[in-house]
Amino acid sequence: MLSSGRWLQSLQKFLEEGLKNIWVPLSGQIAQQRKVETIANNVANANTPGFKRDDVAFKEHLSALENGIDDVDLPNKEWSPKDFYHTYGSQNSYVKVDGSYTNFQQGQLTPTQNPLDFALNGNGFFEVLTPNGIRFTRNGAFALSKDGELVTSKGYKLLSLTNQAPNTQGRVESASLSPTDRIIKIPSAKRLVVTPAGEIFSDGQLLNKVSVVEFKDPHALKKEGDSLFVNNKQENFLKNEEIKTAVMQGFMEESNVNAVAEMSELIKAHRHFESIQKAINAYDGMSARAVNDVAKF
Repeated sequence: MLSSGRWLQSLQKFLEEGLKNIWVPLSGQIAQQRKVETIANNVANANTPGFKRDDVAFKEHLSALENGIDDVDLPNKEWSPKDFYHTYGSQNSYVKVDGSYTNFQQGQLTPTQNPLDFALNGNGFFEVLTPNGIRFTRNGAFALSKDGELVTSKGYKLLSLTNQAPNTQGRVESASLSPTDRIIKIPSAKRLVVTPAGEIFSDGQLLNKVSVVEFKDPHALKKEGDSLFVNNKQENFLKNEEIKTAVMQGFMEESNVNAVAEMSELIKAHRHFESIQKAINAYDGMSARAVNDVAKF
């Protein structure tokens, strides 16, 4: 029979192992919670024009791989499942969210017959002016403000390449202009026509050209909310002559979220979360029983 000191030491070791092992399912549950939050945000924006869905990537950390083969101890005896368990190092593994990424797949273009609705067919983004500076968006649901400015539903102002009508080559000749000088203004009671190149005509007169930008690496953009993106790397811009995106007037780009597929993934994530919770409850029950049984000895 074990002495009280030996028993307490054994109990302490059991509890330490239990707390260490419980991190494995707990890390998986945290990862699944992150996935549920991401999917829920996608579903909430399924009807947001120009919205791009997000996804998360996971990876499994194994202590045996981190420590290298020198940490692997192969006993010179008849092997048992316990020997393989400790050699493999899975008792120190956990799941980690490796990062999130945005899917920039083109959304479906739907005709609206509204001359102030612009859709982008390609990889480009509209350039808009916000209180926090210049941002980029795929949401082309514009309207005219009381000052005759083209603005988003949040009041962010659409920018042009320049405050002058572009030349035949569409070159930017006033790159030093401030963003406020590039706000597009439309004369009142004028018929507006926008070409696929982004040129704005009013009653047959060329007024300006919508600023559409493309990036070498769209995944370097950071989401800011309200369908806005931030570019923190100046070298990420493509040159104007390399931009191939077309502006489609009277169309709206729908979200690239497939609501049915997202709901299916949401159900799967919830089931995984519940399965992991059962494993955590099992560890908790084992620890509680070990502590409660101490009083019997």
